[in-house]
Amino acid sequence: MKIFVDSAKREEIEQAVAMGLCDGVTTNPTLIAQTGKPFDVVVKEILEIVSGPISLEAISMDAEGMFEEAKRLSALDPERVVVKIPMTKEGMIAVRRCAQAGIRTNVTLVFSATQALVAAKAGASFVSPFVGRLDDNSTEGMRLVEEILQIYDNYDFDTEVIVASCRHPIHVLRAALLGADIATVPFNVLVKLFDHPLTDVGIKRFLEDYKKIPSGNK
Repeated sequence: MKIFVDSAKREEIEQAVAMGLCDGVTTNPTLIAQTGKPFDVVVKEILEIVSGPISLEAISMDAEGMFEEAKRLSALDPERVVVKIPMTKEGMIAVRRCAQAGIRTNVTLVFSATQALVAAKAGASFVSPFVGRLDDNSTEGMRLVEEILQIYDNYDFDTEVIVASCRHPIHVLRAALLGADIATVPFNVLVKLFDHPLTDVGIKRFLEDYKKIPSGNK
């Protein structure tokens, strides 16, 4: 399973790359605003750091506007930039046009398996079910991922599934167990993947015991 970093902060992305846990990056207007930097500066920084796919979000609401944005965003780096487009009727028209133009897309704000089916048929490169937000509304988010993977397997769709809105390590674990293509993970959740109290106890014990080893010097 690939891991994308759900962040626009240079320092977080650099750390994830150093740890070998950054196969790509997903952003949105909220994440970019949190950096306090202009959009173009943030995108330039990410392109300097990351060699994999980088999702940048279109903000138009009509198909024509989304497609024009997609062309501008993709032109920044046609190989790496993926354009995030919302799951709406206008969005799917834009996704179709992007697919015909060779522009990769990530359909975002997906909350049902039928939406994921529509996105794949429109030609989406990626689809992002938001599992955390479903959990927040008393619906099992990972069940949706399971359904989407089954549908895509049934019909050999090329669309990759990005498990989004991951709130904790269990979301990442379940995504891997289900065979999701990608999980996009906030940095604060990413670092929790390393944590286990028994690991801490073991390291502490080894260091304490090392101090007990007699010195060979006389």
